[in-house]
Formats: sequence, C-alpha cells, structure tokens
Amino acid sequence: MTERLVIDHVGHRGDGVAMIEERTVYVPGALAGEEVVVEAIPGHPERLRLVVVERASTERIAPFCPHFGACGGCAIQHWQMGAYRAWKRDIVVTALRQASIDCAVNELIDAHGSGRRRITAHARRGRDGVWRSGFAAAASHDIVAIDHCPVLEGALNDAFAAANAIAQALAAGGKPLDIQVTATLNGLDIDIRGSGPLPPNTALALTRLATTHRIARLTRHGELVVQHAPPQIRMGKAVVTLPPGSFLQATDAGEETLARLVGEAIGKARHVMDLFCGVGPFALRLAERARVTAFDSDAGAIAALAKAAATVRGLKPITATARDLFRRPLVAAELREVDAVVFDPPRQGAQTQASQLAASKVPLVIAVSCNPASFARDARLLLDGGYRCNGVTPVDQFRHSPHVELVAQFVR
Repeated sequence: MTERLVIDHVGHRGDGVAMIEERTVYVPGALAGEEVVVEAIPGHPERLRLVVVERASTERIAPFCPHFGACGGCAIQHWQMGAYRAWKRDIVVTALRQASIDCAVNELIDAHGSGRRRITAHARRGRDGVWRSGFAAAASHDIVAIDHCPVLEGALNDAFAAANAIAQALAAGGKPLDIQVTATLNGLDIDIRGSGPLPPNTALALTRLATTHRIARLTRHGELVVQHAPPQIRMGKAVVTLPPGSFLQATDAGEETLARLVGEAIGKARHVMDLFCGVGPFALRLAERARVTAFDSDAGAIAALAKAAATVRGLKPITATARDLFRRPLVAAELREVDAVVFDPPRQGAQTQASQLAASKVPLVIAVSCNPASFARDARLLLDGGYRCNGVTPVDQFRHSPHVELVAQFVR
C-alpha cells in the first residue's frame, strides 16, 4: 500500500522527514519540499521506502554511484553540494542549540581529499545460499555485493577483490565475516573478524592471497597470519606502524585538517596533554614544538606511538601511557602542570573526563569530536566549570554521510 507525502525537511541522519497524523516518519532519499509516494518497510514502522518523487526539489541532482539507495554506506548523493554543506554544518548548530550552548560555528571544512582510506567490508551467506561481500544494505543486514566504491581513495581499488577472495577462502566455515581494510604506504592492511581459528590449509590459502592482492599484513582478530611489509602511515615527520585493527581517521586529508586546527588552537603552549591519543595523529605533530604527555586505553596504539616518536629527530619529549580514561580519568591534580589539553574521545564522548577537566585549572582545552551530540554534553560541563568556547569548526571527512567531525577551543 502506498501513500503520498510532502517532505518537511532533511533530518540529521540524511532522511526526508514528514508527518503522518502527528507521527514523524523518515524517508531515505527524499528532500525538503518534495511530493513523494512511499510505502511501508516491514519491521521499520517509522521508516518508509521512497517509491517515486512526483515533484522534485530544485536542489535534487543525480547520484554518482549506481549502488546509491541500496548500499547503506552513503546517505546523500542526491543533493546539491551547497545545500548539503549547509545541512551538515547545521547538524552541529542544532546540537549546540539543543544543549543551550551559544557558540560561533565556523564554515564547514571539506576534508574528503582523495577519499576514504579505510573500510569494513562484510561477507555473509545470503538467504539464497550464495556468499557475498561488500557493504550492508540500507536498514538491513543483507549485503550489497560491490567491486568498486567511488568515495574511496585509489589505494583501496583492490579492497573488495581482496575481501571477496578472503570470504571465499573462509566460506566453508559458514560464519559471517567483518573484514577491515586500511590503505597504508606499503599496501593493504587487513584484519578479519568472525572467522574463528584458522585450519592450517586455510591459513596457507590466505597467505597466498596476500601475495596476489598486495596485502602488506593479514591478521585474524589481531593475530598475525602473514606479513610482507609493516603497514605504515605517515603522521607529520613520523612514520607509524599500525597495530592490527587500530583506529585511524577516515581520510588522510581529514587527519591533516583536524591536526592543523588543533595545532592552531594550541598556540604557544609548551606542555600539552593528548587524551584518547590513539597512534598519535596529534601528539606526533604537536611534539614538533611542545612537550606532550599522551594517554590511551589501547596499549598497542601507545606502543606504536612511542616507537614512532623514538625514530624522529628534533621532536620534543613524548611520554605515552596506556590508561583507560573512562575508568580512570585524569583528575584535576594530575592536570596542574600542563598548558593545554587535547581530548578526542570515541563517539560516546568523555563525560567523566570532561567533568575532571571542568574542575581543573588547565588554561586551554581543545575538544575534537565525531559526534556533535556527545560533544555538546561534554562542552556544557566545561562551560559550567568556567570555560569559554572560542568557536567550533566542523570538518567533513565523511562526505555524503551524516557523520561530521569538529574541533573547538575552550579557554578558562
């Protein structure tokens, strides 16, 4: 059964939003002001499938990817870039307004660069018994089998062929797989999740695949299967060897943009703490001019940061420590001797650590976030603790998606 709707606006996830008898519904692929025909999606009462656009927005454009609409990777390819950019900036503006935060929001910086350098491909046996690898379908666990994605950088051109070959090699196990692929200086770095222990003949087959598909390193749940070269990424003057499955910003341009904004906000600080530091995208660059004390719960990331720092001449001292900042946040007394703190937590934010920062006397705090909502919550703690926000800069490294990064400076 179909019905006609007029779309009111585009929501923060990229769906068209409309009302049906005081009930809010979401229509993926629809734009504000459009008259559309929709139908129900079984199991998703609040989401409707777009059947046809009867009166299109003047801002509608043709998607550039043939998988758009089926693949769940991109939410928006059908909107003119100017309108899309305004919408993405407004995601940050709205999150701040809902938290009653009055702070200037700068223009959105595009940091797509040459494309995304890391993906997680999924491999599943379909209801027809056929194994497929690719991305998850929109609002579904079904797999859209693809062999090319236009939002990825060229170094990942072979990523889907490699993932498919791995899936076929492991198909006999019958388990769904998540295959994380990262483009590095020395080739693809791949970590397989979900396979279970590998029989010797399967491990041998994967070793052969690594040669065929220029895989620098292949691991299973972080355990080494084969390595032809250390998978490395350049960060400032340093070269970092990535731990298996480690976090990395989605694009090289995104990492460089966030690091530049952090560096500008830090100013002339001489001693900086980098919290949730990962493998060091900020610490390694900041150490070119300031002493850095870095913390992260991932011991492998901390080891990689320390090893990279030790190979670069001219850096100021970097002290890198493994510490779970959710369970053991740095308290105000531990923050006495620093000029500035940078914190870049996961999507859930860092409420406990932000509370300790708010109680400290640190003169300068730089917040980096990939979630405007959790950022707004943490920012409210800092503001209530006596800080002033000098501005927020949104960064778009996940072009065509609702995800947005940001950097903000807080001064006590």
